[in-house]
Amino acid sequence: MRIKMLIATVDTEYTFLISDNMSEHHADMIEVSVCNTLESTQEALTRRKYDVALIDSVLFGNVDSSTVRLPVLLWSEQDDTAVTSPELIRINKYQRISSIAAAVLECYAKVSMNRQGFDSKSANITAVWSPAGGVGKTTVALAYAASKVSEGKDVFYLNLESFSSIPGYFTRSGKSISRIFEMLDSPEGDVKMLVQGICCHESGISYLYSPDNYDDICILTSENIKELITSCASLTDELVIDLSCVCDNRSRQVFEIADKVLIVTVQEAPADVKLAQFISQNNVFESIKEKTTLVANKGAIITSPPVGSVVSLPNIRSSDETQIYKVLSGISFGA
Repeated sequence: MRIKMLIATVDTEYTFLISDNMSEHHADMIEVSVCNTLESTQEALTRRKYDVALIDSVLFGNVDSSTVRLPVLLWSEQDDTAVTSPELIRINKYQRISSIAAAVLECYAKVSMNRQGFDSKSANITAVWSPAGGVGKTTVALAYAASKVSEGKDVFYLNLESFSSIPGYFTRSGKSISRIFEMLDSPEGDVKMLVQGICCHESGISYLYSPDNYDDICILTSENIKELITSCASLTDELVIDLSCVCDNRSRQVFEIADKVLIVTVQEAPADVKLAQFISQNNVFESIKEKTTLVANKGAIITSPPVGSVVSLPNIRSSDETQIYKVLSGISFGA
């Protein structure tokens, strides 16, 4: 679904600047029309129904925008406008156009009722997990994601850890994933559109920024997780999901959906013991065994692997985790 957007402002140069950028970078989501006069704006709103209309302060109070699902006031601090409705959504026109597009997608996602595709997915989904902490699970997850970027894939990294590692690996912050969590519990809104609107991009990897607080992710249900994954998977070629070191119902939901599971371990007694317990005492392992690859991280040597597919990663000594995952991304993770 593409959003039908009208951009109406008397500033002709600005109109074509924003419309050209939207058409070039967001054509898959937004279909843009433009107007520069009161007469052409009135005619456009009469002739066609728009999902979103960005209208400047000169035109806003003089046109009937009641047929637009999401009318938005384009404003600047220099504007002298009498438009004061508290319900009106305002977007500052003088900011990065990518930020304007993100704000529009976020706002429209909240009023949209489109939850289609809940039971479908398009991306190849890889879950990265370990029964033990401190084994380099997130570094491996990002190394795998970066390896797919090097193959020319569109890659989305979804961090579902109880305590997010995102700020330790990415320099760009963004709007919190908690905004999406709020929508998951609402019967209204378009989760996919909101994901696309607020996701960040760095080193070829798309990602959602950390939750506002610990409880936001801990209260998610298995169905919440399923909808979130389905929405993210519909936007990319490869979805890499970084899980917490627990095997609860939410993790099981991810294992079930995933096409591939990477279980990360190291050559340390606690990791060995916990992996052995997972294999022998948890019935989940048998259900995912055929799609599981064991990742022996930090130079670990696995003498009797529980699965046929094993990837061995060297021990790279560095205090920069970002540098480590980028180096590891050059190693084959198999088919």
